[in-house]
Amino acid sequence: MPQVSPRGTYLQVSEALRQQIEADDTGALPSEAALMNTHGVSRNTVRRALKALEAEGMVQSAPGIGWRVVRGGDRRSLAERMTDLIAEDSLTVGDAYPSEAKLCERFGVSRTAVRRVLAQMEGNGLLATVHGKGRTVCALPTSTVRP
Repeated sequence: MPQVSPRGTYLQVSEALRQQIEADDTGALPSEAALMNTHGVSRNTVRRALKALEAEGMVQSAPGIGWRVVRGGDRRSLAERMTDLIAEDSLTVGDAYPSEAKLCERFGVSRTAVRRVLAQMEGNGLLATVHGKGRTVCALPTSTVRP
């Protein structure tokens, strides 16, 4: 890796891993230690890169095993899937949005990943948190045409 990066070293590592995943069919990623040696970065940088790929739905953590490549299935990012949930579940403005626990179970991701996307959705004005009541839908997402 270059010494100084305007883009963020973890993003460069995640891009390199994305290319490796797309070129390889193994389904398993090297260990974090091997990735640290390969890219010459810290464990924290490797973990940030893997978390970025996890948020995109490309990899998932398998406790006791390491990181696995997600093959087939839904290739949308977690943010897209959680935003699309509003339309899929026919939620309207004022309806309750599913809890963090239900979202973790539904999408098979960590609570941290879910919280990160919920914060984005609140920042975009789609959701609002009502103390003691959870999150509610504030606005309906605009439809986007995907290629």
